[in-house]
Amino acid sequence: MIMNVRGRLIVTGMGKSGIVARKMTATLTSTGTPALFMHPADAGHGDLGMVTPDDIVLMLSHSGESNELGPIIQYCKRFGIPLLGLTARGESTVASASDVCVLLPAVREACPNELAPTTSTTVQMAFGDALAIALMEMRGFSADDFHKFHPNGRLGAQLLKVHDLMAAGEAVPRVREDASLLDATIEMTRGRLGGTAVINQNGELIGAFTDGDLRRTVTGTQQLTEAVGRFMTVPPLSVGPDELASEAIRLMHLHNITLLFVCEGGRLVGAVHMHDLLHAGVA
Repeated sequence: MIMNVRGRLIVTGMGKSGIVARKMTATLTSTGTPALFMHPADAGHGDLGMVTPDDIVLMLSHSGESNELGPIIQYCKRFGIPLLGLTARGESTVASASDVCVLLPAVREACPNELAPTTSTTVQMAFGDALAIALMEMRGFSADDFHKFHPNGRLGAQLLKVHDLMAAGEAVPRVREDASLLDATIEMTRGRLGGTAVINQNGELIGAFTDGDLRRTVTGTQQLTEAVGRFMTVPPLSVGPDELASEAIRLMHLHNITLLFVCEGGRLVGAVHMHDLLHAGVA
């Protein structure tokens, strides 16, 4: 029913169930299910206006008898809005009024007086998470979709792709394999990435030459006229533009390097430096 609704899922609940309903709403909206929390105490004072005929209501109530839920139930019945109930009491008002009732187990509260909502709210929370994940799977909600809703913070950084951070076009240093070491050094300096790609006539990456390679291989000025192809690193390590940036930094740590060239179908399309990944918060 939630998958087929044209509007939004309106989640509501009173007291501790309301707090769970807020968390459930946040998880649903961040994973691809349009949802909105409606406080029962405000519903009868105008907030019922947020519920449209295209929506569906999910009502949380452990006892199923909270008085504040009455106006919402009446509104749903009057205007034919589907009502989903989540309660632990099958004979309650909420259960009887619901088009679909999810009956939770009647668990013992952890409170020594068996009064404070503890175990029951944990069960509600678990159901909400299970519902959100089931809807994610049904929608085929991907990491790319997740990143659209989580662009900031550490989570957003972990979902960045290589193409989001790489240098491209003229900003990528490159030379042909017959270029001299001097030309390769000049190109490295221009690119300011600490290295240059070595490509063939088809623009395909065939090697890499870094400032570390330069220090290790050049012992005299006469060598600066020799072809860079003699000293380049082969095969060069590369990554695809659609790989996660976290995968790029993993490769850098694994091979003790700070620069990766980006290839698509073998052709050089970019370069990404560890400093850019760390600056973006990728770790």
